[in-house]
Amino acid sequence: MSYEKLLVPVQGGELTVGVWGDQNSALTILAPHGITANHTCWQPLAEALPESRIIAPDLRGRGGSNALGQPLGLMQHAKDLEMVLDYFDLDKVMIVGHSMGGFVSIRFAANFPDRVSGLLLVDGGLPLKKPEGIETEDLVSATLGPAAERLAKVFNTRSEYQDFWREHPAFKDDFNKYVSAYVDYDLIEVDEGFKPSGRIESVEADIRELFGEETYLQEMQTISQPVIFMRAPRGLLNDAALYSSDLSLHHADLIANLRVEHLEDFNHYTVVLSEAGSRSVANQISILNSNQVSQETR
Repeated sequence: MSYEKLLVPVQGGELTVGVWGDQNSALTILAPHGITANHTCWQPLAEALPESRIIAPDLRGRGGSNALGQPLGLMQHAKDLEMVLDYFDLDKVMIVGHSMGGFVSIRFAANFPDRVSGLLLVDGGLPLKKPEGIETEDLVSATLGPAAERLAKVFNTRSEYQDFWREHPAFKDDFNKYVSAYVDYDLIEVDEGFKPSGRIESVEADIRELFGEETYLQEMQTISQPVIFMRAPRGLLNDAALYSSDLSLHHADLIANLRVEHLEDFNHYTVVLSEAGSRSVANQISILNSNQVSQETR
């Protein structure tokens, strides 16, 4: 499968965008990633869907888009996605969002409904439960925990960063070639060594919007496209799930055409960064696409 990396003009600069497949592919997918992630997390999905075209940006403040600053927040990510579609001259695509990318997907579908054929939310997009007794300014450390500490850390070598992830609870039993490539791409060189590419100010701006503000809840109710939500049974540290099994606690009932897929395996990361996880995502994409094609031919 072909792969290229392009620079797409957006407000304030250029967005780095990875593209697998070509314009003649049977299905085009727009895939926003998680809050401290980058576009290379979608490599295994691209291999699981060789007949599809996957367009995956490094969201502003991450990866190759690290230098992009203000304006920040989920709505700006949605506007950036619109400019990505315009750049590729695409009218309508399927959106597949992982983690925070699911929230970006909801905002995009609500504000640009004519550009979306369907949504797949991979362990993200439904409002999280705000930790009790936590002030807004402490949400980053409370929600991300060690991930927030990692963004501030300088690693002496690339190998040291690889070793950090080898010991991460999410990957200790499945540190594969996809994780290794994803981790390596994440690094930027600084005077003291290497830092993760995610800018803490970008992460902070986004994380404040993940707990179901009134505007977001209202936007959820406007989603008319078919939506599948994939719930991973284990969380960021291979521990308790990010979402409780009772998704009504996360306002799942606000999306009219929502179908829930409760996974029996995988954690929040390995649902995308493993061959088996990506095959599960690919299966749901096929279901979503088949349903959409059926509706269009009726």
